[in-house]
Amino acid sequence: MLDGLVITRRFDTPAWLSALVFLAGIAAGLAMATALLVAIGVPASALFDEVIGEAFMTASGLAQTLTFATPLICVGLSAAVALRLRFWNIGIEGQLWLGALGATAVALGDVGPEATRLPLMLLAAALAGAAWIALPLVLKLRLGVNEVITTLLLGSIAFLFAQHLLFGAWRDPATGFPISLAFDAAERLSALGFGRTHLGLPIALAAALLVWFLVDVTRLGFYGRAVGENIEAARAAGVPVIAVTCAFVLLSGALSGLAGGLIVAGTEHRMSLTLGAGYTFSGIVIAFLGRFRPLATVVVAVIIGGVFTASDVFKVFYGISEAVVVLLQGLVLFGVLVAQFFGAYRISRANWGATQ
Repeated sequence: MLDGLVITRRFDTPAWLSALVFLAGIAAGLAMATALLVAIGVPASALFDEVIGEAFMTASGLAQTLTFATPLICVGLSAAVALRLRFWNIGIEGQLWLGALGATAVALGDVGPEATRLPLMLLAAALAGAAWIALPLVLKLRLGVNEVITTLLLGSIAFLFAQHLLFGAWRDPATGFPISLAFDAAERLSALGFGRTHLGLPIALAAALLVWFLVDVTRLGFYGRAVGENIEAARAAGVPVIAVTCAFVLLSGALSGLAGGLIVAGTEHRMSLTLGAGYTFSGIVIAFLGRFRPLATVVVAVIIGGVFTASDVFKVFYGISEAVVVLLQGLVLFGVLVAQFFGAYRISRANWGATQ
């Protein structure tokens, strides 16, 4: 039966249809997520109160949502920047780990005067993230090695490196637990006076504005779109493909590293082995739902932060596991991808008379 179907790409999709398909995909994903929650025991009547009411309409819930959203903005931007060039950065968590380690090294080593300690920590975090993605970048450009494999493997190596330090030189001598010593006051991002929100939130928003300016306003962004659409045509047109690729990919790693720095300096105030889980998948989901646009990525990151806030309630009152939260994100992403496929391609029956 499927032999009689022909898939052809649409080249004249109007903007209104593209937007409608995208919204339909989100609606379908949310419907599947809702059905899953109801099937595992969450009352349908409680969904609005827990997801919307608790995460966005109470002061404590909104503060928690914005706190969750702070690193999510950075990892969403990281994924969006890389995917604009069709570079699949599956090692966001690894770069985040290195960023957290870089910031922690500055804090524990008391590098620089106290007045400049925090800027140095965040700079070290961004540079460490960029350095960690540099090897997959070089391997792809020089040897054609698939970045999915190298970034993924380096993510595991980063976690093992963090384990090595926290079970060794950085272990808390007072408790013996695999956590570092707590940061001093000068090494912590200032609270904003609204729940647990901290100065990392405006820093993440400033990063989003900078990325928007770079990719949507400057010549670099134009070159990046050209490379992402057709690298051979861009090269033939004289676009400096290698330089543009390096700029975008290193920026992606730096943003992931910055996310790690914001976590340890803003919320954890120490290095631990629990701070990096799940950020790669969340970053990719945010990038796709934001359609790789920096400012839209911020909005989606806040929504995903609300999902995390609601998931804490689900875990306590309904026994929902962390895996279910990841699955909920995946269902929404799946709905969007399927809808975009049908928006970008036509499916029709082949002309049987012409083929016989």
